[in-house]
Amino acid sequence: MILNIKGSKKLIKNDGWAIGGPKIVAIGGGTGLSTILRGLKAHTSNITAIVTMADDGGGSGMLRNDLGMLPPGDIRNCILALANTEPIMEKLIQYRFKEGVLKGQCFGNLFIAALNDICGSFDNAVREISNVLAVTGKVVPVTLDDITLYAELEDGTIIKGESQIPKIQFNINKKIKRVFLEPEGCRPMEEALKAIREADAIIIGPGSLYTSIIPNLIIKDIAETIYESKAVKIYVCNIMTQKGETLGYTLTDHIKAINSHAKRDIIEYVIVNTGSIPEEFAIKYMDEYATAVEIDWEEVNEMGIKTVEGDFVRIDKGYVRHDYNKLSECIFTLLNQKRKDHTTR
Repeated sequence: MILNIKGSKKLIKNDGWAIGGPKIVAIGGGTGLSTILRGLKAHTSNITAIVTMADDGGGSGMLRNDLGMLPPGDIRNCILALANTEPIMEKLIQYRFKEGVLKGQCFGNLFIAALNDICGSFDNAVREISNVLAVTGKVVPVTLDDITLYAELEDGTIIKGESQIPKIQFNINKKIKRVFLEPEGCRPMEEALKAIREADAIIIGPGSLYTSIIPNLIIKDIAETIYESKAVKIYVCNIMTQKGETLGYTLTDHIKAINSHAKRDIIEYVIVNTGSIPEEFAIKYMDEYATAVEIDWEEVNEMGIKTVEGDFVRIDKGYVRHDYNKLSECIFTLLNQKRKDHTTR
């Protein structure tokens, strides 16, 4: 089934949803999750962002090593995406020091680090900064355990660390067979599980497949709870393949990697881009061997997954991103159509 949602298709009213709109859970990390959150908050205030805690690079990695705290970077970006605050405050939270021992460190990360100490725990720090910035919905770390992400390549090579996986994978040029976490059996946040159980829709992605999306799904009970949830389960596939993770991957390769790590089929709908990439940016990505993700329609249909297509291309600072307004309109059109179909049966 293809729901061809392009252009200015009118949204059906949110009749029958909870006060504030449908309950949406968005799962991921990195740039992808924060991007989609900016669009979702225009349609509902009932949003829970479940964020990976596997980041160990950049400023977040420095704070993990120096203070023994959980990585704040992805959390910070998601909070800002859902915040209702003055532009100067957003600039302050995103400000990176240019000189001295703090060079390259982000003020927002330091703010969360201070709150982590003042409030006594990382989850309390996240709640407090969310209150300060008047966040729409909630931002929840997927786990409070101190985790390390590993990847096993097809030749048996084991790579330690989220930030090292893309670098070493690209140099060795062997596909990622699986990723896993240590310690095993990491405990999920109960708040995350509760949100998944109560959701009207669960959105997975967009984002780095092996370092932003799947690390959430291999946390104990997360994938099982998604599978058992009555929510509409939507995967937003990346527009481009990614150096160090998914070069040469088709749409079904992405889906199979998710379902394999989840140990069950957890995707009901997949949203794919059918818009064209401007030539100059397509050439730029080819320099890193990346291309638009091939949509192998027949294979996806054989998997029993429904596809939703549209032109979602947006160029942001030289990178191909999802247009979060078009993407969120597409998602809510789908949800409202399903609700309308259900109520008219």
